[in-house]
Amino acid sequence: MADSWATRRGEPGQRTGGPGGLGTDLHLDLPPGGGTGVRVALIRALRDAVRTGRLAPGTRLPSSRSLATDLGIARNTVADAYGELVAEGWLTARQGSGTRVAERVVPPEPAPPRTPPAAAVAATRPTYDLRPGQPDVSAFPRAAWLSAARRALIAAPNDAFGYGHPAGRPELRRVLADYLARARGVRAAPERIVVCAGFVQGLALLSRVREKAGHREMAVESYGLDVHWNVMRGAGLRTVPLPVDQQGARTAELDRSAALRTVLLTPAHQFPIGVPLDPDRRAAVVDWAARVGGLVLEDDYDGEFRYDRQPVGALQGLDPEHVVYLGTASKSLAPALRLAWMVVPDHLMDDLLALKRTGEWESGRLDQLTLAEFIDSGAYDRHVRGMRMRYRRRRDQLVAALAERAPRVRVTGIAAGLHAVLQLPLGTEQSVVRGAAWQGLALDGLSRYRYRDEQGQKRQQERQQEPGGQPDALVFAYGTPPDHAFTAALEALCRALP
Repeated sequence: MADSWATRRGEPGQRTGGPGGLGTDLHLDLPPGGGTGVRVALIRALRDAVRTGRLAPGTRLPSSRSLATDLGIARNTVADAYGELVAEGWLTARQGSGTRVAERVVPPEPAPPRTPPAAAVAATRPTYDLRPGQPDVSAFPRAAWLSAARRALIAAPNDAFGYGHPAGRPELRRVLADYLARARGVRAAPERIVVCAGFVQGLALLSRVREKAGHREMAVESYGLDVHWNVMRGAGLRTVPLPVDQQGARTAELDRSAALRTVLLTPAHQFPIGVPLDPDRRAAVVDWAARVGGLVLEDDYDGEFRYDRQPVGALQGLDPEHVVYLGTASKSLAPALRLAWMVVPDHLMDDLLALKRTGEWESGRLDQLTLAEFIDSGAYDRHVRGMRMRYRRRRDQLVAALAERAPRVRVTGIAAGLHAVLQLPLGTEQSVVRGAAWQGLALDGLSRYRYRDEQGQKRQQERQQEPGGQPDALVFAYGTPPDHAFTAALEALCRALP
């Protein structure tokens, strides 16, 4: 077995580079034993470390005495090795400056290419990515966030730097309870809020809790995100599609399965169709949950962004004991924050927190404190109002451009959110997606979001004849591009449309 060591010792006559008189660290592997073989092995190990770039030019090496002590060999052996490498040009040595890696060394051997050349990547990368999934991240309020982070860090108690409670920091849960009640009509106390690292993590936790409780089926809308369906399946659940039409999910069909006790919905703004859940169907789904002892998971992914109508309040407000509210900062601020929250019925809290304690399910505590300060200071409301105006202007530009240049394309789902659905003539969806790619646009057809089973097969349906079927369409994320790129992206879109 090879010997390994790291030196941290200074000695008289050698200046050290760190506080407390500690020298540099150096890790090398040598075969065991002594004799002349150690000198040769030491030269080879040092030479390889320089050749591969692990020891960069100018790096100061430990003194011969420090290295010899850690190796358990004679100091002369190390001195001889250093001397030979200096003679070969690998190292330099100056009185009072120690031994360093020479500035002119053989460059590291190039690794075999793992990615295509830059030109090939650029040729395939879209100029504008208009697929839904994130907001305009160029508008992230950096200065306001930095100010909030500074204030939060100064005021943070010592226990904020520990592991903390699995439900999240109490400061954030308190301000979220106030904000959600005021802005979304959620009935929440801080004790019922659980902070998680994004919506998907929250969904994974809830899916595992439901599976452990013996509820192994979950209804999902027949149009949505496959990543969500796969998370549920990974937790051992079977997904059951619930048809969607222009009034949202057809919640009356939840009674089709006697075993069904859980449903995932986007009631405020169905993703991706863009319609709110009809009031009668909202009442029907909470009645169903109360009647069968079921649970509704409410994905309020873009609840802050409403334009042409009164905001649709959270479904959770109708029945807090049978609805779990899930919100996120990914659309209102940025996905990089990895911050989301659940408002959980009392009867689920113990099981949920017990599961959350079992692994790395935590969000960064300092980011939680920053978000709490950001909301509490009013900066979050100001940011959301500003972004709402910005997104509405883009939506209006989109509608006006299509009315002038592509009148056969009808725009729907535009009363809220960060994307619109552009309805196309029957049979043209895939050709338009390909045409958009030629214009440098990354766009998804609506069929991309149609329900797929565990084998990845799309649900079989006659889209025009079956109730709940949807026409050929594009899903256009007008919220994603930065302001300076939006006009050009819209021009390219119009060139690709029929």
